[in-house]
Amino acid sequence: MARYIIQRLLSSIPVFLAVLTIIFLVVRVLPGDPATAALGDYASKSAVEALRTKMGLDKPLPIQYLDFMLALARGDLGKSMIRGTPIINEVLQVLPYTLELTFAGILIGVLLGIPLGVYAAVKRNQLADYVGRIISLAGLSVPAFYLGILLMLLFAIALQWLPAVGGGEIGDPVDNLTHLVLPALTLGLVMTASVARLARSAMLNVLSQDYVRTARGKGLAETAVILGHALRSALIPIVSLIGIWAISLIGDSVTTEVIFARPGLGKMMVGAILQRDYTALQSIMVIYTGFVVIINLSADLIYGVVDPRIRH
Repeated sequence: MARYIIQRLLSSIPVFLAVLTIIFLVVRVLPGDPATAALGDYASKSAVEALRTKMGLDKPLPIQYLDFMLALARGDLGKSMIRGTPIINEVLQVLPYTLELTFAGILIGVLLGIPLGVYAAVKRNQLADYVGRIISLAGLSVPAFYLGILLMLLFAIALQWLPAVGGGEIGDPVDNLTHLVLPALTLGLVMTASVARLARSAMLNVLSQDYVRTARGKGLAETAVILGHALRSALIPIVSLIGIWAISLIGDSVTTEVIFARPGLGKMMVGAILQRDYTALQSIMVIYTGFVVIINLSADLIYGVVDPRIRH
């Protein structure tokens, strides 16, 4: 297992470096000069040139790239072009909100989606199966931002059970949790529909296999057959989908944070785009890249735990 983990880690490094290079190039080929965008169209030429020199934009592109990579290696994300403050400080303030929202959405999707999909497969062509398929199809048809608005109208405005906007105080668990429920449900319910449909399909394929019939023929309890034999074999495609959805939820958190006026990296990125804060935008994209690489690496490691044959 240790060798498998090392191999996965080493294979993730080139991917991370390649994406960082793409981010570096994309930010620099965007239309418009970053210094002019920061100072405004009516800024003097000398002021623009001074800011370009301060930002290092007057250097050759290879030198800029080297400075960019060395700064990242030191954990330096640079300073905001608009506010002049270290970006790392702003990121550390909002990062907990994005992480808890993403993990809560994944948790809801997994805890609801897998049991619903397994139960629908076991009850194939029965009422529970039909209801589950209709609900999952409806979940896939509703965009996350629209579902968020519906949940806000119902639970925050009509019933007044939960707050509609804000992220709550990280130091206050109750306040933080009440502000987390609606955004997490928005992301988690959409993921639940997709996971449930795939779990049902994967379980149906496995339940028809010979080793499942053999397990039943040996007199094993139905619960042991479903959970101990069938579900484990069906987990590989489910884990793949969960990894894809985890990455998708990071992207969906952008719109969710805007809808619920919730602090986070998504809202910070939207602000950077509107203000043309190229340095902040580049730093946020780097952080999102790190998340994607970590999620893919985690999915690969889970494969090795679920199916030991993958490690070899």
